[in-house]
Amino acid sequence: MPIGNRILQRQRRIDDALIQAFAALPVAVVSDSMSRVFAGGADLRPMHREGALAGVALTVRTRPGDNLMLHKAIDMAEPGDVIVCDAGGDTTNALMGELMLAYAVKKGVAGFVLNGALRDLDGFRDTNLPTFAAGVTHRGPYKNGPGEINTPINIGGMVIEPGDLILGDNDGLLCVPFETAPTVLAAAQAKQAAEEKQMAAIHAGENDRRWVDSALAAAGCEFE
Repeated sequence: MPIGNRILQRQRRIDDALIQAFAALPVAVVSDSMSRVFAGGADLRPMHREGALAGVALTVRTRPGDNLMLHKAIDMAEPGDVIVCDAGGDTTNALMGELMLAYAVKKGVAGFVLNGALRDLDGFRDTNLPTFAAGVTHRGPYKNGPGEINTPINIGGMVIEPGDLILGDNDGLLCVPFETAPTVLAAAQAKQAAEEKQMAAIHAGENDRRWVDSALAAAGCEFE
């Protein structure tokens, strides 16, 4: 099977219960629980109207401006899948528009992450399927290939493997690896509970700020 032009079957899929649990958490909280070193690139921004993204990664690699493999990925998609397409971040040609979007909605796709551009932006906003992309252009795609489906991809330094968990909200995108998802969930839920407790203390006027001076002292700051 030629490298760079192949279609594989996904061998694993994150559990639906984990997806629902993560969907209740802000991406920033999950990110903090992963030591703040994972991110899907600040250039990929929400193109839908509102709402968060949570689902199973179906990965696509394609050359810039070509969507043949993206079409095939939608054909292959299962309900709850997030189609994550790495097209090199090029925004010269759109990878998809409202016709592909309508088909994806019928298939039960949970959302898209496009390291490239889209078009028909009004259609994406009206449909409101969670979609993140690097840009918008009216110029349409080519359909020549090559590309890959269900192989590891890299977006903004973040590796995404088929079956991983994809999360997104207005703060950005995050991939939670399949193997570490239960551990990350427990840490994120604990952090969320701690932040809710801290927020309640702020509103009650009981916020303890002594940690700031302690951190400054530990950093070697001198006080006059």
